[in-house]
Amino acid sequence: MKHLKHFALSLVLMALLPAFSARAGEHYQLKIYHLKTEAQVARVDSFLSMAWLPALHRAGIAQVGVFKPIVQDTADLRVYVLIPLRSLEQLEKLENQLRRDAAFQSAGSAYLQAPFDNTPYARLETILLKSFRDAPKMIAPALKGPRDARVYELRSYEGPTEKYFENKVKMFNDGDEIGIFRKLGFNAVFYGEVVAGSRMPNLMYMTAFNSQEDRDAHWKAFSADPDWKKLSAMQEYKNNVSRNDKFFLRPTAYSDF
Repeated sequence: MKHLKHFALSLVLMALLPAFSARAGEHYQLKIYHLKTEAQVARVDSFLSMAWLPALHRAGIAQVGVFKPIVQDTADLRVYVLIPLRSLEQLEKLENQLRRDAAFQSAGSAYLQAPFDNTPYARLETILLKSFRDAPKMIAPALKGPRDARVYELRSYEGPTEKYFENKVKMFNDGDEIGIFRKLGFNAVFYGEVVAGSRMPNLMYMTAFNSQEDRDAHWKAFSADPDWKKLSAMQEYKNNVSRNDKFFLRPTAYSDF
């Protein structure tokens, strides 16, 4: 009888596993290359497209986003790399996998073995995020517009304190700000709480559009939406953002989405 009970419990757990997996969250690593010259940009492009992305694909990370600012700051050229991770354990294992990947080491040798006086970038910034409760998985958007016209909008919301930051995250989840974005077709790629980064407390999210005109039309609809007006007027969600930064990006030719 005891064995039958254990067997029945196992069957129940196996049946529930897909639901638990669907709700399970993930982490994101956002790497930002800061570069001084177009030559450095070219070197990073070559490394990412010929070595890094193929190696990540071999390591089981199927979709990696690579973006550049639509308008580059010539004093601080940038390349953004978005890497979805099933867990922090996957991130910990990734470096060892790359060290053992002979094809990666060979294809990326010019970058990996760069001398101190001829580096491929000026600085490398890394931001670690965990997904929101109500948006647990990254979604690569199915955009229809030409790739060179697409707009990926990365937003960063800093909170005055940890308490206000948590309140803004609650506004997205319990207040259903995420639901408003979904209803209006914003093609959200991810929503994430910053676990480690240079600006904290902080959350970031990315939305995607076919063009700048498409982006502007969506935000106009958002501002006029009755659900947003009701939510933004609620006293419990007042003053929970102290700084809001927007970054307008375009996917590279070799980006997975």
